[in-house]
Amino acid sequence: MEATKNHFFNDMGVMLGRSMRHIFRSMDTIITVTITPIAMMLLFVYVLGGAIQAGTDNYVNYLLPGILLMAIASGIAYTAYRLFMDVQGGIFGRFQSMPIAHSAILWGHVLTSLVSNAISVVVIILVALIMGFRSSAGIMSWLVVAGILAMFTLALTWVAAIAGLSAKSIDGASAFSYPIIFLPFISSAFVPTASMPFVVRVFAENQPVTSIVEAIRALLSCQPVGNNIWVALVWCLVIMIVAYLFAIKAYKRRV
Repeated sequence: MEATKNHFFNDMGVMLGRSMRHIFRSMDTIITVTITPIAMMLLFVYVLGGAIQAGTDNYVNYLLPGILLMAIASGIAYTAYRLFMDVQGGIFGRFQSMPIAHSAILWGHVLTSLVSNAISVVVIILVALIMGFRSSAGIMSWLVVAGILAMFTLALTWVAAIAGLSAKSIDGASAFSYPIIFLPFISSAFVPTASMPFVVRVFAENQPVTSIVEAIRALLSCQPVGNNIWVALVWCLVIMIVAYLFAIKAYKRRV
């Protein structure tokens, strides 16, 4: 059993290294993922921020959690793209003929998404600091925020895996991410939900992004988190488990 575990983790490490080399040889992936959220942050803070009543004097503090989720939603589209290209290029078939743990191939892509999105998140936070973002949160609060963002990334990455393994074209593999990228706009990420029409407000207050944004915002501002953190974690966990099961099914069917 121990040998089997070591075999799996060694294979997964090799697959992770392979995918990360693709990332670092083509840094435009991370640049593309970060440039749009940063542009959105600049637009909302310096152009629209003065007209938005968010109940805070430092709008970048209010805005940042939603921008981070947008960046992650944008980044996972590349996971679907890379998976699709591996399947179409016959790489998966070659790996299947080798004495390696087959699930390690898929996990390599998933962990690559986690690492590359973490880099994007750090870059965006650095830009936010330059723009005036400040937080009095302690190390534990930051660790909890990192954990929530990691779970959100994993949940969406497994959704991306389904698209990458099931799509018939490159456009189809990445198009699924568009609704997810725009989901923060119908949430409390940019404005309080109280200002929205009733039907929109009901949807906004009961979709995953709002609870995740509210939990991160409270943690970074040292405010009471309430039930938002548990709702956020449940959303991430449920999406991750369901997407994982469907992704494994799609993987077995495809290879």
